[in-house]
Amino acid sequence: MTPDQFLRNLERQGPDPVYLFVGPETYRRTACRRQLTARVLGPGEMDEGLTRHSLDEAALSEVVDDARAMSLFASNRLIWVSMAEAALPRGRAAAAEDDDDSGSSKPASIEALASYCKDPTPGTVLVFDAHKWDFEGEDKAKLERLLKFYSPITSTVEFRSFTPPEARQLAQTLAAESRLSLGQAELDLLVEATACEAVRIASEIEKLALYSTATGAKITEADLAALVPDAQETTIFNLVNALARRDRTQSMELLDTLIRAGEYLPLALTFLGGVFRMALAAREQSLRSSQDVQNYFQRQGVPMWRSRAEQIYAASARFSKEKLEKAIQFTFEADRDLKSSRPDDRLVMETFILRLTG
Repeated sequence: MTPDQFLRNLERQGPDPVYLFVGPETYRRTACRRQLTARVLGPGEMDEGLTRHSLDEAALSEVVDDARAMSLFASNRLIWVSMAEAALPRGRAAAAEDDDDSGSSKPASIEALASYCKDPTPGTVLVFDAHKWDFEGEDKAKLERLLKFYSPITSTVEFRSFTPPEARQLAQTLAAESRLSLGQAELDLLVEATACEAVRIASEIEKLALYSTATGAKITEADLAALVPDAQETTIFNLVNALARRDRTQSMELLDTLIRAGEYLPLALTFLGGVFRMALAAREQSLRSSQDVQNYFQRQGVPMWRSRAEQIYAASARFSKEKLEKAIQFTFEADRDLKSSRPDDRLVMETFILRLTG
């Protein structure tokens, strides 16, 4: 189901006992999580009623056991289980799973989950959250395997990235709610600068609304350029994600966005190379969260703010070690070509994208 369908069902008939949240989009996921929490847990129940687990630290069977346990202190419980991808079998177990479509050799943990889904604990809502993989490109097969593994869960909510029309509609709605006057050109520029990232759109509109209220002036394209100084950086990280998915079309569109925004392509390539190198280091060090990334690089004397650490961690999770090594090699070769006599910068970058998404 879509996030909108989830919210309508929640309003009409209350929560289902078990959900699977899948997909990378954050804005609608946050809204759904807030509404679900408010519906399940009443005033004063948050401290005792909300339980968090992560499947990179706890076993799936432990989570199911916790869901079956009756709480002495809370009549209603919401159990939020992050990193749902970590429960998937690996190595020989994964190969055996792929070879066996009959389901006769399912792990005991998923059998326990299936049993729980048939007879859930009253007053308890269990949510498995998987945000690592997208619905398209290289992630598609991984996501299909995840959905197969969690097939006992019948209520799945898909958090797909905003399309450009959806992002524009969101920007228009949020601007109207904030009483912010944005012309059509300004709306288009804001959506383009944020690369259709809904969380970023909401944050920038809040900032623009405060600026407009303080100055009493209508927001212009020049204001957007001044007040969204890292728009190109956001676009580059979206380019990293598109490259990781081997999404050639979106990668080319993001390159076009950078060019039209006046980005100096050799500098953008240098930035890309830095992302790939730090993501490779994060993967080699087995860093398991954005906080681990931030702590590790700060210990190495590399300045690392929170948002950048989150982006580096996302890149390390999306790219395999081999693909990161190949990306670094292609970056070096593209940088060499950009420095050759009279290069066509756009052609060099398009070739770089074609090689990396091939």
